[in-house]
Amino acid sequence: MTQLTELQRSVLATIRDFVRREVEPVAGSYDEADEYPADLVSRMRELGLFGATIPEEYGGGGMDVATYALTIEELAKGWMSLTGFLNTHLLLADMLVRFGTDEQKQRYLPVMATGELRGGLCITEPDAGTDVQAISTRAVRDGEEYVLNGTKTLITNGRHGGLFGVVSKTDPGASPAYRGISILLAERSPGFNVVRDIPKLGYRGIDTCEITFDDLRVPAANLLGGVEGQGFGHVMAGLELGRINVAARAVGVGRAALEAATQYAQQRHSFGKPIAEHQAIQLKLADMATQLQAAHLLVMHAAALKDRGARVDFEAGMAKLFASEACLTVSTDAMRIHGGYGYTKDLPIERYFRDAPLMIIGEGTNEIQRVVIARNLVKRFPSGDFLHEAAL
Repeated sequence: MTQLTELQRSVLATIRDFVRREVEPVAGSYDEADEYPADLVSRMRELGLFGATIPEEYGGGGMDVATYALTIEELAKGWMSLTGFLNTHLLLADMLVRFGTDEQKQRYLPVMATGELRGGLCITEPDAGTDVQAISTRAVRDGEEYVLNGTKTLITNGRHGGLFGVVSKTDPGASPAYRGISILLAERSPGFNVVRDIPKLGYRGIDTCEITFDDLRVPAANLLGGVEGQGFGHVMAGLELGRINVAARAVGVGRAALEAATQYAQQRHSFGKPIAEHQAIQLKLADMATQLQAAHLLVMHAAALKDRGARVDFEAGMAKLFASEACLTVSTDAMRIHGGYGYTKDLPIERYFRDAPLMIIGEGTNEIQRVVIARNLVKRFPSGDFLHEAAL
């Protein structure tokens, strides 16, 4: 584990107590019913989690990214869905802090910090996901407003959120296409329609929706940063924090699976001894622990660099790629160690197994992560010896 500061120890002690006392006893029932956990969200507001990384000057906690990553890891260990309520909310807040006008920051960040106003980010469309430049949602300027039309899907916080960063085209004829993309800060009003809640394999209990914008009028003052054509860069920068979140939650789910498998392997007997004494099980446990330790360190490395103000699409991409693949492997091996019991709903193993695939897809598929990593490797470290060059 990373060497923790006293502040980090205090924060994590609070989160672990919340998870142990209030999350773990009810996570399974909420997940089974696919029910929105209103009481847990309320407690997360009381704990200040919706303002975790928002600067103190706007009423937030001013938490550094490293502590935030550790917090997400602990929450995901209890129930991964809880981390989703925070991810796009704080991602949007981070984009406001970094790119918003002074008026936008003053208007939105204080109420986002308390959780009174929950945020979401609308990127994905039915025909455009990883290829952000292919979006078709349009925003047409009409006096002091933009008129927004289009469809967004797989939108976290879609039903319970109140402010959405809508990635849209303000100049569809721009070349290259990314120069015509802007982000509008859209609130709920006539023309904002939640079409449906999307049922999912895992990641249950959280509102994941399809949304349409039908002549939704958004004040021109709600153009993020006040300048058209900057949206693509805003999204790419914002996704760095999102990918650290996803990587951290993958470590958390993996930790839960490893913990359950380790304990079960000491309790379950076969051929006259605990299965933990059989070499086949020992090899799995060793690989699981090693992968999670490496994943954790990659996450903390990316978080530490972001805290220093560095661009971390390379490091966050590696953390997200490795941690999510490790989580999928570890959750599968935990089920194998549990045997038939791991496949039943009597134990949370099957939930870890269902939640794990989200991390290899969310915040950019792992296939696109590999492309991002490779491009950065060649551009930033042409010798290929990035470990040496990065240390200089």
